[in-house]
Amino acid sequence: MKPRRSNLSVPGHVIKMHPKAAESAADVVMLDLEDSVPVNQKEQARAQVIETLHQFDWSKKTVTVRINSLDTPFGYRDLLEVAEGAGEIIDNIVIPKVNTEKDIHFADCMLSGIEMSKGFTRTIGIEASIETAEGLLNAAKIAAASPRILSLVFGIADYSASVGARLVSISGHGEKEEDLYPGHRWHYPLSQMVMSAKACGALAIDAPYGNFKDEEGLRKAAVMTCALGCDGKWAIHPSQIDVINEVFTPSAEEIALAQKVLAANEEATSSGKGAIAVEGRMVDQATVRMAKQLYSRAQHLGLL
Repeated sequence: MKPRRSNLSVPGHVIKMHPKAAESAADVVMLDLEDSVPVNQKEQARAQVIETLHQFDWSKKTVTVRINSLDTPFGYRDLLEVAEGAGEIIDNIVIPKVNTEKDIHFADCMLSGIEMSKGFTRTIGIEASIETAEGLLNAAKIAAASPRILSLVFGIADYSASVGARLVSISGHGEKEEDLYPGHRWHYPLSQMVMSAKACGALAIDAPYGNFKDEEGLRKAAVMTCALGCDGKWAIHPSQIDVINEVFTPSAEEIALAQKVLAANEEATSSGKGAIAVEGRMVDQATVRMAKQLYSRAQHLGLL
């Protein structure tokens, strides 16, 4: 799987943004048919996205399409037409506002039929957005609902509305939280989503940070969610990509420490020792597993 550190959301109906997104440093480009598209342009955006997918080279990107939620008049048409029209190009479909595993079962069956009908050799993945209290309650079932599930993503604004949380910023997407709550206000729901995703072998992706001019706030938010186990974060503006990539990329110091731990573990294993010491500290197998994960991520990103 390609890296998914930065996930750039691009309005599906704004064609001038599409080639710039394809050439950006974002790991993932998500062509959006949902919140960023006015209701009267939904069908136009759908057709434009399919055209865009065929027009530009996406081979170096993970490319996804966010459809409208399946409880709208647009969602099923988005799923059908995008999968039929560009299913051999896209990596996965992003389904917003997933409340139960039923949405995933429906999409899974639809995609299976489309793949058989079109003779696609690639399997289209699914990214499920957890954006409501009901969705969070069912996150584990959603993550386990289909082998197509590649990631769960936290939808902070809709989740806030779902639980009746206070609005503290214009966008409602993560900034100025410390003005209202002494700590990480979304620590529990985000940790719950991360746990559900990882238990099923899926990735966990954090919501976007609304103020794209606040680099310091973005970095702080990304560092916290990275520490909780998220694998990446959505971006709403190209200016956010570099910061997100940097935060979710293992540093040289982290890689060096992981290498020390793995080397010490290998030496202990070959000599029959049970305990491992690194820089005067005892290291157990849980730490070794963390070192292996970080080392693998560094390999995947071409840092070694």
